Amino acid sequence: MPSAVEQALDQLINLYLDQYQNDETALPVIAYDEDWPSACYQESPDVESNSPWKPILQDKPTDLFERLEDALEFKIHTDIKQYYSRYWSDSIPASFNGDHLSLLFVWNDSDYERLRGNLIGHCLSKRKAKSPPTFFFACTEPDELILSIENDSGRILLEEPGKPPIREIAPSLDVFLSQLKPRRGQ
Repeated sequence: MPSAVEQALDQLINLYLDQYQNDETALPVIAYDEDWPSACYQESPDVESNSPWKPILQDKPTDLFERLEDALEFKIHTDIKQYYSRYWSDSIPASFNGDHLSLLFVWNDSDYERLRGNLIGHCLSKRKAKSPPTFFFACTEPDELILSIENDSGRILLEEPGKPPIREIAPSLDVFLSQLKPRRGQ
């Protein structure tokens, strides 16, 4: 049975895709990149090199978080593991209490390596600042703050990279995800 985070994420993805049901393609469209393959592409590119895409459930477990835990030398909160291990997807625009944000996901296996490096860098900057570790999963628009999960508590925090948290946004990731309203992309 899916966890609370996975259920909230599934609901959000379904709401996002529902917005496209009355559209000609019935799916969001993205620039096709043959050098950046993904199960998310739903068709070959059109004459303008665009392809319909949709979030796809990941079908195999990743070892990203075990390797990340080895590198950081501590256990990572289950919620962030479930979040990044649930879907292959491009970023998904959403709003929270009227503020716009972009949820981050992984597009393919290679994207996990990029994510791993970014999460390590983020944690090392938190360690240097003597702040508790957090893991980002979204960016605000247009001011480019980040939304992170605090590793010890699971709280969702609004942060400016390299600085202490600004404030708590939600008590947990599943509560936060269930309060989001997805928006149509470009």
